[in-house]
Amino acid sequence: MREKIIEILDKDATIKSSIETLKTLLGIESSEDFKLLFKTLNELVDQAFIIESKSHEYSLIKNTNFIVGQLDLKERGFGFVIDRDKNIDDVFIRRDDINGAMNLDLVLVYISKYRRGARAEGEIRKVIERRYSHIIGTLGYRNGMGILFSDDKTIKQEIIIKKGNYNGAYKNDKVKAKIINYNFKGKIECEVSEVIGNMNDAGVDILSKILKYNIDPIFSDIVLEEANKYQSVSKADLEGRTDLRDEMIITIDGDDSKDFDDAVIVKQLENGNYKLGVSIADVSHYVTKDSILDDEAYRRGTSIYLPGRVIPMLPVNLSNNICSLVPGEDRLTITCDMEIDKSGKVVNYEIYPSVINSFRRMTYSKINKIFDGDVDLAEEYVELVGMFYDMRNLAKVLRKKRQTYGSINFETDEAYITLDENGRAVDIKLRDRGISEKLIEEFMLKANQVVAEHVFWLNLPFIYRVHDKPKEEKIERLLRMSAALGFKVKGKKEITNLELQKLLDNVKGSPAEKGINLLMLRSMQKAIYSENNIGHYGLAFTHYTHFTSPIRRYPDLIVHRLLREYLFMDNQSLDVINYYTDEMPDIATSTSKSERQAVLLEREVVDMKKAEYISKYINKEFDGIISSVTGFGIYVTLPNTVEGLVHITELDDDYYVYDENLMMLIGERKKKMYRIGDKVTVRVMKAHISEGDVDFKIV
Repeated sequence: MREKIIEILDKDATIKSSIETLKTLLGIESSEDFKLLFKTLNELVDQAFIIESKSHEYSLIKNTNFIVGQLDLKERGFGFVIDRDKNIDDVFIRRDDINGAMNLDLVLVYISKYRRGARAEGEIRKVIERRYSHIIGTLGYRNGMGILFSDDKTIKQEIIIKKGNYNGAYKNDKVKAKIINYNFKGKIECEVSEVIGNMNDAGVDILSKILKYNIDPIFSDIVLEEANKYQSVSKADLEGRTDLRDEMIITIDGDDSKDFDDAVIVKQLENGNYKLGVSIADVSHYVTKDSILDDEAYRRGTSIYLPGRVIPMLPVNLSNNICSLVPGEDRLTITCDMEIDKSGKVVNYEIYPSVINSFRRMTYSKINKIFDGDVDLAEEYVELVGMFYDMRNLAKVLRKKRQTYGSINFETDEAYITLDENGRAVDIKLRDRGISEKLIEEFMLKANQVVAEHVFWLNLPFIYRVHDKPKEEKIERLLRMSAALGFKVKGKKEITNLELQKLLDNVKGSPAEKGINLLMLRSMQKAIYSENNIGHYGLAFTHYTHFTSPIRRYPDLIVHRLLREYLFMDNQSLDVINYYTDEMPDIATSTSKSERQAVLLEREVVDMKKAEYISKYINKEFDGIISSVTGFGIYVTLPNTVEGLVHITELDDDYYVYDENLMMLIGERKKKMYRIGDKVTVRVMKAHISEGDVDFKIV
């Protein structure tokens, strides 16, 4: 019935059909069939596939001036709706046209303005599906009524909690509050469902952010019990595996890492080529399809790394013990051995199940010190030093190969935040990226590429890591901005990633370097997981996947499971192919969503801790670089990555006009310009810790 109704309505987009017309066209005669028609029409209206007019006539949404999509609401009150059917680009929604919708709600939008070459504008007519059932915030009181000050600043409505719905919460407590009325006289009404703790208690600030994203920081007893069944590698586990336990295979990770899911070995062969062996923890041996652990890993999607704590995808016994490639212990792995010639080409490779016993647990800092000439460390690891230099040489070859194809290497700063015993931020330093970090990155990229290409040519269902090319208007904006800063890109019909990498090379070391890197990064599409291989634009790879971190990412675990099924068990039956063909789109969508959520949470917590740290320096002055320019002010980034806003009202020496094309503010009288990459000195005026915002003033 559903499909027939849609087919009738889709035949002629200009015709609206009443229920009587549909009844005739469908040949309905019995009362039971008529009831089914009525019920199906209501379901399609509720799900926003069709729309009913005031005169009770039905049309397909896609044939009207309406769209359905998810609302991306901004803190300043406006938002964008991403069309569910992707028929048009994002639709701009003004603040006055939000009409009670909340961030991430599924909404029905009427397109009020549609101009060729410009972004469409619309107004929200209906909330189809609410995304949030709870709000995290701080409890306060006003006129005898409980008021919730939400951590989510996209919520502009007042949030009230009536007396009797506090459930033991007191003023200044961080609480999780259930929404019981989305529109109570223009306000949101809630009741406290959980008291997280006093807003000043250690760890409550980060925990409240975690709960805001509906992430469970602990595992259930049943999941822990299942994970704790695996304590050691047995003889039976070794059957069918290549024994690499006598090889000098090592792990290389950060000083504070605890989950080691990749190990490497490099040898130079007699023919001058390199042998690169990448062995990855075989998590799929323990986390089997449709098991309790698999359901949990799928639900979480990824591990989340926050200052001072980690929320792992898998329980600690798996992530830090039996699956972690700790030194001196037998561990099950999947290995990708590659023979690579001096030009960086893989001339031979093999993918197989294995067992290793990590020879050493090395750290990035130790290997970097050895490269810097630390004699004592070189003597301590004398048997490995030769391999370290082979690794460095191979990584140079691989990097050069990538660059010839236009692989884009963004130079971005990452902060390492130190917390005290009370969870307060006491120091922020840049995380070093030395030679060892870069060589491991090259090895992992190559292994991911080889595995993806191998399965692609088998023409079997798979999950790829894909990155679409940037939209034309964003690249045009980048090029205008670059030209204004004195860095021109040769004009062609289509700008290739090779030319974008040349631009990054040209700005290296200049004041505009950070700004251009950031602007180019913002010009890029987001990398996602997909069952369709469209390649990876940023890396300039035609085939790419995530294979190297199955402890931390569910897509990597799926890749291991597929390798086991397709290659090691040689199971390419029609049942298996049909199963993964059906499942892969949902897995790709779910894991992409989990990744985005983790990134948002990590960014929010890091910004909060940066604001907390800089709050100790109110009225102090710092040198910084303008990282972004908007119509409402300029963002300035300090050397330690703390970013703050200089609001346009603070630029009181002139009246400044925003040039959108060149992304700069220009003074009307004095013609003074503020543009990306400019060096400025700022004074810290205020830090909004919970929101992660910092206010600067230019000195």
